[in-house]
Amino acid sequence: METRAILRGARLSAQKGRLVADLIRGKPVDQAMNILAFTPKKGAGIMRKLLESAIANAEHNDGADIDALKVKTIHVERGSFQRRFHARAKGRGTRVLRHSCHIYLTVGD
Repeated sequence: METRAILRGARLSAQKGRLVADLIRGKPVDQAMNILAFTPKKGAGIMRKLLESAIANAEHNDGADIDALKVKTIHVERGSFQRRFHARAKGRGTRVLRHSCHIYLTVGD
């Protein structure tokens, strides 16, 4: 039995999100929550909320035992960009790309 949680458009670059995702892939959910709680990265807080959502989905929708759940799969894909303008000298401007990503998390026995 597998339960999914999906977060689309997270304001985080995919490269930085993958660094955090690699820390918890394949771990039991209680250990993964502990790792994310003490990881000082922006992506850790985002993925912690997503993991809590996946656990709640598994408990409510599938009646799963929380103690037996593991992080089966987690992958981070690149999302769209927010294009912004940054003023430069002599009336010029440069483009600033604000990255986003999509995070897919699956928990199961």
